[in-house]
Order: sequence, then structure tokens, then C-alpha cells
Amino acid sequence: MKLSLNKNRKEGHEHLYCDYFADNCVYGSKDFKRRFLLSRNVFLRIVNALESRYEFFQLRYDVRGRRGFTTLHKCAANIRLMAMGESPDTMDDYMRMSERTATESLYTLSRVVVETFGDVYLRKPSLHDFQELYVAHEERHRFLGIIGSIYYTH
Repeated sequence: MKLSLNKNRKEGHEHLYCDYFADNCVYGSKDFKRRFLLSRNVFLRIVNALESRYEFFQLRYDVRGRRGFTTLHKCAANIRLMAMGESPDTMDDYMRMSERTATESLYTLSRVVVETFGDVYLRKPSLHDFQELYVAHEERHRFLGIIGSIYYTH
């Protein structure tokens, strides 16, 4: 018989919120970007879009009345998995999420992000997109010719 551990999901969520999202959070926006490889604003846009469209990403309670994971919690765990290339079982300590739950929500997150944002962000760039990228790159780096260069694709 397998015992169900009380991982205290609520405490895990509160810890995550205080570290990255509270008004006086422990880690700033630079730390967030380094750990999740995207800005906090983009992250929150993803969280809000998924929460409003998919029941899986809404806070629910199981038949025993135990609280599930919040949208913020699921997205943070899985974006961190993707960003850092970690294994799903590493989410147990800090995020209080089992390997099975992390794997299931990683699969779901990947699928619904493509469904939700694919038409806008996962398309072939247009000529206009390239022109905007070219201008932005020139303004930031002060030299031309990087777009399309094999040496600068990583």
C-alpha cells in the first residue's frame, strides 16, 4: 500500500509567491529571468492566458478536499524544468510537486502553450518581422549582418 504524503502545496505556493511575485519579493526581475529564461511579465501573461482557458490550470480540490496546485505553481515548476533542463523529480523539494504531477503538467503545459500562442509566436517570420529584428539588433549592438549568420544562432 502506497502512502500519500502531505506535501503542503499551499506552503509551496506561498513560498514561490514570496520569492518571486510579492511586492517585496526576495528575488528581483533579473533573478527571475536568469532562473526561468523569460521575463516575469511574459511569464504572467502565459499564466493568465492558461488559467482563463484551461480547467487543468485552475485551482481545484480533489474528492478528499485537498487543495491542488495553483496556475502560478504549475507554470513556474514546468517552465523552470524546460528552462534549466532539470528532471521532473527535482520539483519535489522546492515546488512540493511529485515527479508524476510535474511530468503530467509539463506535457499539458507544452501542448496548451502551442494551442494558445502557436498562431502568433510559432510561425515563420514575415519580411516585416525580419526588418523589425534587424533594426532592433542594430540599435542594441551597433553592427550589421548578424541575422542569418550561422555563427550567431546559439
